[in-house]
Amino acid sequence: MSTYASHFGINNIPYGIATSKIRLSRQCVTRVEDEVIFLGDLADKGVFKGISAPLAKFFGERNLNAFAALSKEIHSQVRSVLQRVYSQKEYQGCSEPIKNVTLHLPVQIGDFTDFSASKDHLLNASEAIIGNRALPPAFFKYPAVYAGRSSSVRVSGTPVTRPHGQFIEDYTVPEKRIIFGACRALDYELEVGAVIGRPVQAGQMLKAADADQHIFGLVLVNDWSARDIQALEMRPLGPFNSKNFATSISPWIITLEALEKYKVPAPPRMEPVAEFMDDKNSSNYAINLEVEIVRDKARTTTCKVGFDTMYWTFRHMLAHHTVGGCELRTGDLVASGTVSGQGEDEHGCLLEQTKNGKKPKTLSNGGELRYLQDGDKVRFTGVVGAPSDGIGFGECVGIVQPARELVQEAIRTQLSINIDIPTDFVFSFLKLNACGSASLHIFSICSQRAFTT
Repeated sequence: MSTYASHFGINNIPYGIATSKIRLSRQCVTRVEDEVIFLGDLADKGVFKGISAPLAKFFGERNLNAFAALSKEIHSQVRSVLQRVYSQKEYQGCSEPIKNVTLHLPVQIGDFTDFSASKDHLLNASEAIIGNRALPPAFFKYPAVYAGRSSSVRVSGTPVTRPHGQFIEDYTVPEKRIIFGACRALDYELEVGAVIGRPVQAGQMLKAADADQHIFGLVLVNDWSARDIQALEMRPLGPFNSKNFATSISPWIITLEALEKYKVPAPPRMEPVAEFMDDKNSSNYAINLEVEIVRDKARTTTCKVGFDTMYWTFRHMLAHHTVGGCELRTGDLVASGTVSGQGEDEHGCLLEQTKNGKKPKTLSNGGELRYLQDGDKVRFTGVVGAPSDGIGFGECVGIVQPARELVQEAIRTQLSINIDIPTDFVFSFLKLNACGSASLHIFSICSQRAFTT
């Protein structure tokens, strides 16, 4: 099993939370190659004494929130000290090999918000569902978004249990029966998430151009989705049960300072935007993302796409998030939504790749892939710039577990409602979170074409 040592060179200096057999209490850590350095222990040696912050206290805490809330200046000073300490091997007694540690959720997440910032994702998902490529009417003014559940955000490696819910049994027949059961169309969503560092106060209107000061760093995100449950509950609000059962994030937070030299211009604006959203230096990052599915020991790469394809940036997302007066607190997670491009191998979810299950993808062993099966392992990886640059995210991985056994036989077998939906009825979807993070807004979807299992 790869440890992704090449992702964590001296130019990275990520942050996480770890324990081990000899360090039973959670502690802030960093990593260089396969060496995990426990920062609470390192601080006790006095290496940070020239920095005006109580780092010995903060690095001994169970999450990174207190450290993340500090200024960018202090973060930069700590980064420089850690690079020197590693180069001069001053960390002896404070480190362990990566194979000996257990990684935990890096921050306490108070709120989780999932955007849909990719134009290509919205167009691809629209085509998969209704047969034509369409964008929400306001997409070029602001990114679509929904409020997620922070209670089900888990660190990479946590198993993902197939959810139960209610959904229409068959959209192709005249009688649309709503049944209760295990999800039949489980999907992944390839995303990147921003972790809030310095908070944004309630009532503060953050400008996009100033938003980087509030981002501690980035992680990989898989916002797992139950497409059949989602298709029904999106009328007119949502998503809810289709998204709140599991969200996976990678354990290492990659700082914006490590990513700075890998900034790339964001796509040009297609329409003028409000003043607070106007960002003359709008930029994304050169992050090369991949998705791999392992089924029956056969590994298949299903997606390779660059994060530089995203129409809206994290700066835009934070500005839009706060314009109504909403505060952002340290540790909050703001996800990008599904990262997708135009190519067939650049689709960041199965909804796009398989045209909503209608055109299966062929696995490396010749098997058929429509949606995820029990036992499937989904692995996201992200490398910044060239592989030789030594900056990456490691992996974000989850294995699909069977749905839980339900105690009541009557509930397990069927909870059905018959509803009469004329074939020419048009749904106005405020938001069909079809693929990536959250937000496929599709506005005129015929019931017969809304979703097929």
